[in-house]
Amino acid sequence: MLPHGRLERVGERMLTVEGRIKMPLVDLPRRMTVVRLRDGRLVVWSAIALDAPAMATLDAFGRPAFLVVPNDHHRLDARAWKQRYPDLVVVAPEGARGKVADVVPVDSTEPDFDDPDVTFVTVPGTRGHEAALVVRAASGTTLVLNDLVGNMRAASGIDGWLLRVAGFAGDQAQVPRVVRLALVKDAADVRAQLLEWAELPSLERILVSHGDPLDRDPRRTLRELASTLA
Repeated sequence: MLPHGRLERVGERMLTVEGRIKMPLVDLPRRMTVVRLRDGRLVVWSAIALDAPAMATLDAFGRPAFLVVPNDHHRLDARAWKQRYPDLVVVAPEGARGKVADVVPVDSTEPDFDDPDVTFVTVPGTRGHEAALVVRAASGTTLVLNDLVGNMRAASGIDGWLLRVAGFAGDQAQVPRVVRLALVKDAADVRAQLLEWAELPSLERILVSHGDPLDRDPRRTLRELASTLA
C-alpha cells in the first residue's frame, strides 16, 4: 500500500482520494474516484489500495461492484481490489483489455451500470485505450477523466520540473505531451469529444487522475483543451 490521503466527499454520490506513486524519475500524484449508483453499488475508478480506516469508510458508503481500470497504466492495485472483493466486475476499454488482463481478468469493455445517470465512455481518438465516466446528479454533472488531462498546479522541485516537461504539471490544465504521444491517435476525434463534453448540461466539475479537480468554469476548460488539439 502506497501513501494516500483521506477519502473526500464530492457532490451527492461520489468519494475521491489522492495518493502518490513512485515512478522511475518522479513522485506522481494519482487519484481514485468512487461513484455510488442508485441501488447503493459502487463503481471504483482507477483503484488505489487504501488503509483500513479508509476502506471502512468506503464500505459504509456502498458495496463495491465495478472496478474500472481506465487504461493499461492504471492497473497497479487492481489485483488487490479483486482479491478483497472477488465479485467485482472488472471493466477496461477494449484497447487496454489485453494488458489489464495480464494483472486481473477483464469482464466487460462496455459495462451496464443499470443507472442512467452514470455512463462509461471509451474516448474516441485513443484507439480504445482511454476511458471516461459521466456522472449526473441533481446538483450537477461530473466528468471523470484519466490521463487525458493533467492539472498539477503546485508541482515544484525536480519532480515538478519533470512533470512540467511531461505536460502533467503547469499553470493550467492541459493534455500532457506524453499522453499525446502515447494515447492520442486521432486529435480531431479527441477534440470533438472534448467539445461534446463542454455541452454537458449542468457540468459542475472535472476530476482527473493526476492533479486537482477542475471546478471553475469546466466548460471553458474543455473548450480551451480542445483548441490545443486543433
